[in-house]
Amino acid sequence: MTQKNEIHFRKAETSDINPIWEIIQQSIERRRKDGSQQWQNGYPNLQTVESDVEKGFGHVLTVDGEVAVFVALIFNDEPAYSSIEGAWLTTGEFVVVHRVAVSEKFAGQGLAKKLFDYIEDFTKSQNVLSIKVDTNYDNLAMLKILESKGYTYCGEVYLAGGIRKAFEKVLM
Repeated sequence: MTQKNEIHFRKAETSDINPIWEIIQQSIERRRKDGSQQWQNGYPNLQTVESDVEKGFGHVLTVDGEVAVFVALIFNDEPAYSSIEGAWLTTGEFVVVHRVAVSEKFAGQGLAKKLFDYIEDFTKSQNVLSIKVDTNYDNLAMLKILESKGYTYCGEVYLAGGIRKAFEKVLM
């Protein structure tokens, strides 16, 4: 008998692209229903997902082998972060968290919070001690998660989608 709710965090593979794209489309729709402006302008799209997977940025959280959550983790590369209105906590290496999306099937189960634990472990395993993330002002779910996980509000950054709230967590 297999154990129920076995959760794994791993790099996304080419075979994950379709389920990931499904999940992102669900998240775009969820943002729209919540009245959020985030992800309502054709981004992220299928090409974004393909690129994330190709470049090794894409990661998934699976539950019993099924893709439940997607995230892109990018090392030291977010040009928008170099001109923050405010100040980052650190100036060294960092991991950027982008495109967090949870499957409808697994929504409300605390998986996004769990994801951030896995991201912290992964970041430490790469000998990096800073995680940076931005989100829309009206993405209340993500703002709550960042607060609960001890992220510090650092200011605002400007991305193609507009102004975002920027956060950082320094790992010990």
